[in-house]
Amino acid sequence: MRLAVVCYPTYGGSGVVATELAQALAQRGHEIHMVSYERPFRFDASQEHLHFHQVEVSDYPLFRYQPYQLNLTNKLIELVENHGVEVIHSHYAIPHAQAAWMAREVLREERGLDVKLACTLHGTDITLVGIEHSFYELTHFSIQRQDLLTAPSCWLIGETEREFHIQPDKIIAIPNFVDLERFHPADGTATRRELGAEGRFLVTHVSNFRPVKRVSDVVSGFAALRRRQDAVLALVGSGPDLEPALKLAEVLGVREHVRALGKRDDLETILQASDVFFLPSMVESFGLAALEAQACGCPVIGYRAGGLPEVVVDRETGILCPAGEDVCMGTLAAELLEDRDRFLAMREASRLNAKKFATGPIVDGYEKALCCLVHADRVCDAPTMAACTHTM
Repeated sequence: MRLAVVCYPTYGGSGVVATELAQALAQRGHEIHMVSYERPFRFDASQEHLHFHQVEVSDYPLFRYQPYQLNLTNKLIELVENHGVEVIHSHYAIPHAQAAWMAREVLREERGLDVKLACTLHGTDITLVGIEHSFYELTHFSIQRQDLLTAPSCWLIGETEREFHIQPDKIIAIPNFVDLERFHPADGTATRRELGAEGRFLVTHVSNFRPVKRVSDVVSGFAALRRRQDAVLALVGSGPDLEPALKLAEVLGVREHVRALGKRDDLETILQASDVFFLPSMVESFGLAALEAQACGCPVIGYRAGGLPEVVVDRETGILCPAGEDVCMGTLAAELLEDRDRFLAMREASRLNAKKFATGPIVDGYEKALCCLVHADRVCDAPTMAACTHTM
């Protein structure tokens, strides 16, 4: 199979899933062409069968805003013509699914070529960006014209049905996955020493620091925890809400205990050293960071929102509280860390739960679904990765 994978390259779940799926498929011998405006985070340039194509954005004085979608469309046309790409797999609907559809229309009308379209929805492309008035019709149009739609959680399938009237049987639920050989429990002594967390509890948050992640609640919860326990907070990643979060830490008197680590290629070492992971997103379609934390034996404390309850088993592999109650995270973390037996049991359960999301079977599901698009002459049963029951 020759596949073009289109994604955002940034430090976020959609780009990570797209990149790791692309690499897993390349390892199986498929020819994979990744497309974005810069090399994606976690991309392994040395891997056989894996190629990266950068979209060069026009810098023409007439354009007040750079027309990335048009440049992307042109790049996809080139890939189909020059490399025989059979499927364009878009991660995140806007603008990727729209660009893929435009590329297919040009190829059909002007070249007599056809290419199949697949799109994996990731959350905010449906629940935030997609429902904006200025994007809604285009998002609706684009996802309706995909040959294959997937989503990582039953919750997101339900939201897509509710917001865009796409029937749930038109979307395959394929959860995100985790590399259990990379993300696993290990001694975190060296990392604790690096972070000044020796003899103290370590709380971690990983994200792209956008408003939907509610990083201010991470800081507020951490401040509540520090009223009962000596702890350090590690913030991994970057984004617009990082600096406001650090300023809030100053106001709350905990700034000296907060470590802003930026983007880290060794994320697993941070998670292996962590005691709890905070994830207070108001909307979380799946929670890849929560899955990676659990794989390292780190319980997750967050909001009972979106698809996170499909990843974190409340009171077993983490604790979920009502969305918006930021201080509750700190209180719940303190109670957990003060109950040693419960804490150790939750660490063990977290690792066991993560094994349900191992790379192999989930990539099998993607591979089967994508190959069925290429081999339309064969009778293909759609992969069933999760049974979804919606209450609308």
